[in-house]
Amino acid sequence: MRIQQLQYLEKIAEKGSINEAAKELYLSQPSLSNAVKELEHEMGVQLLLRTKSGVTLTHDGREFMIYARQVLDQIQLLEERYKSNTKRKEHFFISAQHYAFVVHAFVELIKSVDTDEYQFGLRETETQNIFEDLATFKSELGILYLNNFNRQVMEKLFKEYKLTFYPLFEAEPHVFLCREHPLANQEKITLEELEDFPYLCYDQGEDNSFYFSEEILSTLDRKMTIKVSDRATIFNLMVGLNGYTISSGILSRELNDDKIIAVPLDVEDTMTMGYLMPHMLEPSPIAKKYLKLLKEHIRNYGFEVIEWKKK
Repeated sequence: MRIQQLQYLEKIAEKGSINEAAKELYLSQPSLSNAVKELEHEMGVQLLLRTKSGVTLTHDGREFMIYARQVLDQIQLLEERYKSNTKRKEHFFISAQHYAFVVHAFVELIKSVDTDEYQFGLRETETQNIFEDLATFKSELGILYLNNFNRQVMEKLFKEYKLTFYPLFEAEPHVFLCREHPLANQEKITLEELEDFPYLCYDQGEDNSFYFSEEILSTLDRKMTIKVSDRATIFNLMVGLNGYTISSGILSRELNDDKIIAVPLDVEDTMTMGYLMPHMLEPSPIAKKYLKLLKEHIRNYGFEVIEWKKK
């Protein structure tokens, strides 16, 4: 087994295509394909599932890639330390549900990076895509929530995709609405009081399961529902239509318009916000830095961060 083979496999998993990976690696497609076949033969395991539409990692391939990524990370650290004085380009990608605190920490991370070259990505996306992005190593971290309703289904999916969920904090559900909304001045809002206002929620695409919803109480029958795909649109509809959505209660003061506020929702429920990573994978140095900034941001809003420790 050669380090180069691990790098090839990582690029194929990232691109989902041997042809596209070969182009980026400046190799011929047969050469790249043969290199991976040799690795599979040597390891005695099928790493890639090849179809007409592209390639994906097999279950064994996902587990193999977890270990391979750790080896490659250590090699990068060695090269950065000893090979030259130039700093390598930083790479870091996150896939998340639509949360302002995720974006805020991401901005702070980029400001803190001591390099002129980097390739970062923040994908606010459908819940199913978070699992796919982590399984194919397109992202290093995934951020979403659990509650009593979705927990059993989600934890089953975590096992299927070989992911571990690390809780960050517990949040009481809040109603997000505009400052001029008729209910904005109340200390708490009930579901009954919201009945005559448009309910705004994030579209989950083809996998539009209630369990994938980013908003709690997704099974309730509402008179008016509007599905959107991004936070800017949902905020505009709060202002323009007196619409509302339900989330954690954290609104980034620095990044969001002060027209939007959060009011506690009068229900017996909580949301456990947390992040996902592949089993047995240690966060990279840049991921650790992001998580530190994320936790600081959460504490600044008065939430108690759950510190997870290895047993």
